Amino acid sequence: MRASRLLSLLLLLQSHGRMTAVQLAERLEVSTRTVYRDVEALHAAGVPLYGEAGHAGGYHLVEGWRTRLTGLTTEEAERLFLAGLPGPAAELGYGAVVAALQLKLRAALPPELADRAARLEQRFHLDTPSWYADGDASPFLAEVAEAVWRQRRVRVRYRSWRGEVDRTLELYGLVLKGGRWYAVAGRPGRDVPATYRVNQILSLATLDEEFARPASFDLPAWWREHVVRFRAGLHRDDATIRLSPRGRQRLREVATELVAAAVDGTAGPPDEAGWVTAVIPIESLTHAHGDLLRLGADVEVLTPAALRERLAATAAELAALYAPPTGVTT
Repeated sequence: MRASRLLSLLLLLQSHGRMTAVQLAERLEVSTRTVYRDVEALHAAGVPLYGEAGHAGGYHLVEGWRTRLTGLTTEEAERLFLAGLPGPAAELGYGAVVAALQLKLRAALPPELADRAARLEQRFHLDTPSWYADGDASPFLAEVAEAVWRQRRVRVRYRSWRGEVDRTLELYGLVLKGGRWYAVAGRPGRDVPATYRVNQILSLATLDEEFARPASFDLPAWWREHVVRFRAGLHRDDATIRLSPRGRQRLREVATELVAAAVDGTAGPPDEAGWVTAVIPIESLTHAHGDLLRLGADVEVLTPAALRERLAATAAELAALYAPPTGVTT
């Protein structure tokens, strides 16, 4: 543990130049007293490390001296492809490993490339959840990830749309989509894998049973096909609507890109008030009713009649709810 910390301290100074004991303690998550002891140990090992007092002081290495102790551990190499996703890596339980990996990679770079890497880190940031959600709270995510990696069967209690069910799963992989984690898993005796929302797992037990992951299974390719199938089955009907200029603008905030693209592709010329008529795909009357209500009086449904009637009934209920009491004028 201490050897790893000493190496991390050395790599921090190699990557960042002069750093104070307080800065090193914060990065290493130890006390400043521990930093002082570690510096003394590096001195004793012959590392040309010097400290300067004062406001602009701190520890630094002799200019031009670099350690070659930047070899990656097996676990760090395996997690290399998560280095660009520190948030999800932390959720999976690999945050410390990825942090150490990034530090070693930066220390191994020539100074000009290390500076470029630091600038990239400060100028590009990936925030996977949407504006209206913070992603899933998935208490069993780390256990699922470990089972995926070790190819161990798991026994879960899962909340499906049919209710709570018990399943024995063979976990092929994990996918992060829009801030939500999905497990792609098979079941013993079944050939077709399925997807499971990780945050809908109510309990999980890792079994002492390995499974053979299909050699031909390609997670990225399978997921792409799954998304295509999902979208194809999502919209089962069409609706003809009228949109005000403001409604057309707000549509992109409340509807999917597919719906917005349908409006762009089918909208006729605007009328005198600027309203356009377009045809949009809908999943069901219930979903369309909820989505279009968010546009308020900036949308009018022309067909199907059942959807128009539902919206009209809701509008009448709202009008009655907000009508002033009898005898009160506004």
